[in-house]
Amino acid sequence: MQNAQERTEWLAGMLADSRKRTLELISDLSDEQMIGPQLRIVNPPLWEIGHLAWFQERWNLRRVTDDEFAPSNILERGDELYDSMEVAHDTRWDLPLLSRGETLAYMDEVLDEATRRLRAEGPTPEVDYFARLAAFHEDMHGEAFTYTRQTHGLPAPPISDHDPEILDDQPRGPLEGDVEVPGGEFLLGATEDAGFVFDNEKWAHPVHLAPFEISRAPVTNEQFAHFVEDGGYRRRELWSGAGLRWLDETGAGHPAYWSRVGDEWHRRHFDASGPLNPHAPVIHVSWYEAEAYCRWAGRRLPTEAEWEMAASAEPDGTGTTGRKRLYPWGGEPPGPRHANLDGRLLGPVDVAAFPEGESAFGCRQMMGNVWEWCADDFGPYPGFVRDPYKDYSEPWFRDHKVQRGGSWATRGRMLRNTWRNFGLPERRDLFVGFRTCARH
Repeated sequence: MQNAQERTEWLAGMLADSRKRTLELISDLSDEQMIGPQLRIVNPPLWEIGHLAWFQERWNLRRVTDDEFAPSNILERGDELYDSMEVAHDTRWDLPLLSRGETLAYMDEVLDEATRRLRAEGPTPEVDYFARLAAFHEDMHGEAFTYTRQTHGLPAPPISDHDPEILDDQPRGPLEGDVEVPGGEFLLGATEDAGFVFDNEKWAHPVHLAPFEISRAPVTNEQFAHFVEDGGYRRRELWSGAGLRWLDETGAGHPAYWSRVGDEWHRRHFDASGPLNPHAPVIHVSWYEAEAYCRWAGRRLPTEAEWEMAASAEPDGTGTTGRKRLYPWGGEPPGPRHANLDGRLLGPVDVAAFPEGESAFGCRQMMGNVWEWCADDFGPYPGFVRDPYKDYSEPWFRDHKVQRGGSWATRGRMLRNTWRNFGLPERRDLFVGFRTCARH
C-alpha cells in the first residue's frame, strides 16, 4: 500500500512518462510533417500536442467544478485553438497555431505547474482521478500519433522502450482452435472497487450468456488471405447492406496496406514494405471486413459480453466461479511477459506468443497485439451517468462499434478486462483485428 508521498510521486512519474512518450513520437518529424496532409481520420500533430497541454491545463489547473473552469493564465487563446469538441476537425490545419517551439514551451509550463500543484495538494481522491485522466488521455493520443505515422507512411517511431529481445523466449507460429465457455450469469462491466474506470465501464450488471465457443487467438494474416483469395471482396452475398455501401465507396479488395508482389502478399508497416507475416494477426481491417470474413468462414464476431467473459471469468468445472480477473492472466499489472503492449515491439507479432497472458479459459492475446472488434454497437450500460469529462463516451454512442483488448501501441497501465474502446465501423487505420466465435 502506497503512502501519500509515494502515491504523489507515482502520479507525477506517470504524467512525466506520458509526456516523454509524446515527445519521442514527434521527435524526428519535420515542421512540415507536424502539419501533414488534411485527412478526416487524423489530426495535424502540431495541433494535437497543443491539445494535450490544453486538456491537462483544463482538468489539472483550471477546473473549479466539473462544469466550471477558470480562465487560463498560461495561454489566453487555448480554448479557441484546442477544445476538440468546439474546434471543427477540418479547420485544425488552418488555425493560427503556436509555433513548434511555442507549443513545446506551453506543454512544459503546463506539466511543470500540474506537477507542482500535485505535490502541493497531495493525492486526494479528486487530484488522483484528474491526474490519471490527463495521463491516460495523453496515452490515448500517443497511440493516435502512432497510427498517424502509419497512415502517412512515416518511419516507425523512435520509442525508447523498444525491446525486441522480449520475443527471444516466446513461441512462434499459429494458435488454432476454440475454447468452450459455459455461459451462465455474468457481471458485465467494472465493479465499484475497481479503481479508476471510465464512465462507459460503469457499472457491473448481470447478463445471461448461452454457452459459446471462441477462438484461442485472433484471425491471422494467413487465414484472412484465404478469404481474400477466395474472392471474399467480390462475393456480395458475404457483405451486409452497410458493408456493401462501404465496399462500393472504397473499392477495397484487401486489407489496408496490403499489396500483391509476384505470388505473395506484402504489407506496408510505417515506411517499409515486406512479405506478410502469416502468423501475425490481421490488422487494419474495418468492422465490415471482419463481419464479411466471419460470414465466409461460417463464424461470427463475439459480443462484448462474450469477449469479457472469455477474458475474465474463471471456470469451476461445470460453470464459472463468479469471480472476475482484472486482466486475462490474473491480478498482476501488464508486463513484458504477458502481452505485446507499450510499443515495446513496434508492431504485431505471432498469435502464439505470450502464453503467460492467457485467460483462464485459454484465450491468448486478449490484451495487446491488436484491438479486437466485437459485434456490438457502442452504447451505455444500464444507469449510465456521464463522468466529469462528459465528451469521452456519450457523443459516440450508437454509431460506433466496440473494440476490446488493446494493441501493441496501447499503454498497458490504462488497460483492464472491462476497458471499452470504440471506433466507426469503416475505420481501417486503427490497430484493430478480431477473433471469432463458432456459429450454432
